[in-house]
Amino acid sequence: MTTASPTSVDSAPIPSEPDPGGGVLSGRYRALTLGIVSVVLVIAFEATAVNTAMPTAARQLNGIGLYAFAFSGYFTTTLFALVVSGQWCDRRGPLQPLFTGIAVFGVGLVVAGTAPGMWVFVAGRAVQGLGGGLVIVALYVVVGRAYPERLRPAVFAAFSSAWVLPSIIGPLVSGAITQHLGWRWVFLAVPVLILLPLAVMGPALTRSEREHPVARGAEFDRRRTLLAAMAALGAGLLQYAGGRHDLIGLLPGTVGAALLVPAVLGLLPERTLRAGRGLPAVILLRGLAAGAFLGAEAFVPLMMTTERGLSPTMSGLTLTSGGLTWALGSWLQGRPGAERYREAMIRGGFVLTAVAIAGAALVLVPAVPAWVAAVAWGIGGIGMGLTVASVSVLMMKLSAPEDAGVNSAALQMSDALGNVLLTGLAGVMFAVLGGGSLAAAHEGAGATGSSGAAGSPVAFAVILLAMAGVALLGALLSGRVRTRS
Repeated sequence: MTTASPTSVDSAPIPSEPDPGGGVLSGRYRALTLGIVSVVLVIAFEATAVNTAMPTAARQLNGIGLYAFAFSGYFTTTLFALVVSGQWCDRRGPLQPLFTGIAVFGVGLVVAGTAPGMWVFVAGRAVQGLGGGLVIVALYVVVGRAYPERLRPAVFAAFSSAWVLPSIIGPLVSGAITQHLGWRWVFLAVPVLILLPLAVMGPALTRSEREHPVARGAEFDRRRTLLAAMAALGAGLLQYAGGRHDLIGLLPGTVGAALLVPAVLGLLPERTLRAGRGLPAVILLRGLAAGAFLGAEAFVPLMMTTERGLSPTMSGLTLTSGGLTWALGSWLQGRPGAERYREAMIRGGFVLTAVAIAGAALVLVPAVPAWVAAVAWGIGGIGMGLTVASVSVLMMKLSAPEDAGVNSAALQMSDALGNVLLTGLAGVMFAVLGGGSLAAAHEGAGATGSSGAAGSPVAFAVILLAMAGVALLGALLSGRVRTRS
């Protein structure tokens, strides 16, 4: 699952208007609420289903060595789309970027589902990332423009709740489709599912656009857009360079670093990379949390199928516990009286995440039952729920009203960068340590750990322990969220 609940980047303040009354499911808001929550539900299902189908897709496309790129490629293009969508929404309103994003997301699904090889598959995932970045920001702008302030928390809560059901049934449905119909249908069926929420919310969204006309004076921040493009291109070049094991890879690696470093410095608050006290540390911790957990999560289903011989369905269900307990962790940090323990919850969340990632690595020992990974991921979900939600709360607390949009954007940038860089690093380690040589004989439930490539258990172990180390680093830095008196 994903960590981000992206808010509008660089969004203009919404003028206050008379509140007509009623709840989010009252006659005025019902169609819009059901429509936008359904879109989130479909995106959430696709995100959870991909984790289950990915090992089979990578093996059948002979692309195990590019396995991590299918994940990091999505986040790389999302990084760019977040900035573009925020500025597009400011200039033209959310209608255009929303429908464009949905169309682009659908095209990416079709490209991935019909891919003849792994590089085309990765390209499809990158197109999905562009569409997903446009959509999720536009949805949050819709909430800010169409709903009165008193209803926005309820809508955001519905967004979070929309991830729970896919976390439960997504791996099961995806695994069954992968086994009986083929992994391609996991991607090809989703575009059809998007049509219903579009039909439901289309008229309501058009009405909202008429009622809340956009002032057309805002211009695109070309510098910020250029920095986002540099960050995406730089991250992509670094990932490509990491996948090569020759001197030729030095050139794209050098160019990628030259693009990425200044872009990151320009997109994130000053002192972020040095974990400066207060807001900079908060922004950094979001990236560490997202990168560590999702960098490990990308490889857990592959580990369960290749090393423990589980079916795609059962390996995907390993992650279900994390989706459920993530919601629990988020709920716990929002209880009355929890504010005074905010720093402790962030530290404790990172520790639980580290324990969970290291615990999942235990299943590489044949004597350890496979269900230990599911238990470990449940612990990690609680940790991530505590950490991610608490970091978001602190970001808003440390932001002046006029800076809330920019700082929200920085938080999402850190989230995306953490995913891209740490998942990409995991992919490099996987390839270097022999994971890319996994045999195609691992297909289905008949595979066993002993039939795998000799280097694959070591590759999985190193990746998981490295991501656990990143989570522990987050725990050590958590005290820096507190500003000096």
